[in-house]
Amino acid sequence: MTDLPARRLLLVHAHPDDESINNGATMAKYAGEGALVTLVTCTRGEEGEVIPPGLAHLAPDRDDALGPYRVDELAAAMEALGVTDHRFLGGAGRYRDSGMMGAPQNDRPGAFWRADLDEAAGHLVAVVREVRPQVLVTYDDNGGYGHPDHIQAHRVAMRAADLAADPDFRPELGAPHRIGKIYWNRNPRPVVEEGFARLRAAGPSFPGVGAAEDVPGIVDESVVTAAVSGGERYGAAKAAAMRAHATQIAVEGPFFALSNGLGQPLFGTEYYQLVRGRSGAAAGEREDDLFAGVADDTGNGARTEDEKEQAV
Repeated sequence: MTDLPARRLLLVHAHPDDESINNGATMAKYAGEGALVTLVTCTRGEEGEVIPPGLAHLAPDRDDALGPYRVDELAAAMEALGVTDHRFLGGAGRYRDSGMMGAPQNDRPGAFWRADLDEAAGHLVAVVREVRPQVLVTYDDNGGYGHPDHIQAHRVAMRAADLAADPDFRPELGAPHRIGKIYWNRNPRPVVEEGFARLRAAGPSFPGVGAAEDVPGIVDESVVTAAVSGGERYGAAKAAAMRAHATQIAVEGPFFALSNGLGQPLFGTEYYQLVRGRSGAAAGEREDDLFAGVADDTGNGARTEDEKEQAV
């Protein structure tokens, strides 16, 4: 890829729909501002439960045709977000959804949970060296809520970040590149609890209301180091992207539910923890821009201030 934009963001997610729920507003905002936003999805989400009764035949225990259908849903979601660079890790269908932790699908041949770490990371290294992102977003080491594919996506993303910078690792994949800043998805407890209070007061028509403790990545407020607001425009894009994942998500105004039918708040501001690199915010303050502290350049290897110091 030539003539790269000055700002480049890479996101690594486990299944279609994870990107819209976790980072839809962030992705739409940066894409709208001209940054290169690259999404790598590790599986097609073949083991997901299906919400619309008319599509129940797609389920893995029936036609097992959900994966290709979700590929189309993801394409529609990316159109809603204005994101034009999306890839599946190793190609669509290379790794299969592993199901929930402890399910028999965990041990199915081709399941992402069983993937060789360095082999899977190698596919991502090729992407990193091509698009040369300054910022990477993925899950924490528990995958946000313990799903095996989310945990594996975290492992692959972090391993690939290390290997991509190593000039001795598979030089045929391109010139080495060091990612300046790595963030994990987070949700601050007070924000989550306030969102559920709004949901209960609004009384949406979902069968039930979820619990704050079930929200992936919920943490104490002090853990959160960055908050990216999508505002009305990009918040609406996020909601549209989530609606595109119709087999997995039901959206009702500023709330949504997954296949369990339990309502959750839909957040137009998204939260992160910086785990590698230097914050671009003043001491004691949160960043409001994931690229804070990243130097603009012509798009061919911008470095953070931290990287510049190490190069001296």
